[in-house]
Amino acid sequence: QVELKESGGGSVQTGGSLRLSCSVSGFTSSRYCAGWWRQAPGKEREKVGTIWTDGAYTNYADSVKGRFTISRDNTDNIVYLQMNSPKPEDTAMYYCAVGASIAACYSDSAASVFNYWGQGTQVTVSS
Repeated sequence: QVELKESGGGSVQTGGSLRLSCSVSGFTSSRYCAGWWRQAPGKEREKVGTIWTDGAYTNYADSVKGRFTISRDNTDNIVYLQMNSPKPEDTAMYYCAVGASIAACYSDSAASVFNYWGQGTQVTVSS
């Protein structure tokens, strides 16, 4: 059974940094697309970025490019989201998601392509 567990959320001020972690268990290999999504109250779910198996292929939303970085540790099966210079508009519930197909890592991939989701971790950015 595949399980995803996010951690690291909390409150941060603009100009600070925060690192989210997603522990992935139950996958028999590291060949999957991992992604971070977020949803703010009253807004649609938004894809933050994705990373493919070896970490060489990543995609980011324009709103976070240059500020957020996704990485993964395939030994410990952990996916990270490093959030630098966060802004108040980054405030949202952040979700980790995994898709078995590389299609999940395409820049235009939809949430439906991701097979598994975590419960989410709240990030609040204050100015």
